[in-house]
Amino acid sequence: MRHGTTTLFAALDVANGTVLTQCKAKHRHEEFLAFLRHIEANVPEHLDVHLICDNYGTHQHARVKTWLARRPRFHLHFTPTYSSWLNQVERWFALITTQSIRRS
Repeated sequence: MRHGTTTLFAALDVANGTVLTQCKAKHRHEEFLAFLRHIEANVPEHLDVHLICDNYGTHQHARVKTWLARRPRFHLHFTPTYSSWLNQVERWFALITTQSIRRS
């Protein structure tokens, strides 16, 4: 039981500000792979995809690595352990909190 928490997967297109998101009840490699497939289906094939991830084990699971090895346009970049997320991502979460979560 996660006591009402959820996992938000989000991919921000820094060029135009659009965001691809999925909320999942769990945070396992299966959910991360589902989100990668969602990105793959929604990003034009001619574009490379650069993902900034934390060092959580889900992102480094063997099945994730195998999936990524078959898709060379996907590039994972990992934040240093214990570092803060990018300011733009933090700002986006703050906007969600103030405009959506606290409202309802």
